Amino acid sequence: MHIDATNILNLVWFMLLGVLLTGYGILDGFDLGVGILHLIANSDEERRLILNSIGPLWDGNEVWLVTFTGALFAAFPDVYATAMSSFYLPIMLILVGLIMRAVSIEFRSKIRTPFWFHFWDYSFFGSSTMVAFLFGFLIGHLFLGLPIGVDFELKRSAWNYLHPYPILTGILAVATCAMHGSIFLYLKTEGDLQAKVHNWIWHTYGTFVVLYIFTTIFTLTQVPTATVNLNRYPWLWLVVLMNVLAIGNIPRTIFLQKPGQAFASSMATLTALAMLFGIAIFPNLIVSNINPAFSLSVYNAAASQQTLLTMFIIAVIGLPFVFSYTAVVYWVFHGKVKLGKFSY
Repeated sequence: MHIDATNILNLVWFMLLGVLLTGYGILDGFDLGVGILHLIANSDEERRLILNSIGPLWDGNEVWLVTFTGALFAAFPDVYATAMSSFYLPIMLILVGLIMRAVSIEFRSKIRTPFWFHFWDYSFFGSSTMVAFLFGFLIGHLFLGLPIGVDFELKRSAWNYLHPYPILTGILAVATCAMHGSIFLYLKTEGDLQAKVHNWIWHTYGTFVVLYIFTTIFTLTQVPTATVNLNRYPWLWLVVLMNVLAIGNIPRTIFLQKPGQAFASSMATLTALAMLFGIAIFPNLIVSNINPAFSLSVYNAAASQQTLLTMFIIAVIGLPFVFSYTAVVYWVFHGKVKLGKFSY
């Protein structure tokens, strides 16, 4: 597609949204994975260590989702409106799940009784698993496309066309978060718990690889347009290569007991997956499976050029603060997790 001065800002905001979504996937991805694995711990001390590994981080990680949502609303308002109306129920469930995760973390240690502990432990596990699954479920539907008409409105309820592919992508999202979370815990823990987490990684990694291969095959058969941009721009196959190398490097680094490198490879895996998703749907943000001409793209669903320019100026000023905040928090709380007087 020819790129001229009139649509460069549209492309810039497509990429910036990708950066925000990737940041959220990497950072809150391990939060969700920790919640998914939380019940595997046997003792109260182990579960407290697991909670405290993300205790100083989880709320800051969700800033990326808030920023992404705000940017989507301002840069591509028609996409925001169509997505919210099309998936109102799952989006509301995601919000409930995010709230319950926070409440579970904060409330668990307030009353020291077995029933109280078990209730919030299961709440943390259930809400984390639900949120991860629903994010994957939505991505699967965006791959397949929605019955969007010429007016950018959904022509029937999204729940009238449940399809196995979004369910598969939802399960893959759970497996991906579990793998990412287990590697994060391997990085943050020590002693007997770290040895136990080391064993978890092999299970989560194996599950992820099997589901990833199966989902890739399913995608190529159900969404033949997913490779159009790869064939049009062959240099984009470098992202595929990056994805394969990152996935393949995880077991090597785990075997060599290098948790930092393993976590870097896991982050690269999520980055590559996010990039492949963007490559597959570009230039669209929501694909119409009624008529491709009705799809919401970065061109026909964007705000005015003045709005995009103003937002870009604000982003140039504001994004460094987001990156700096994230970097400082992770630096302050780096190292192995310990239980102290103010721990959960």
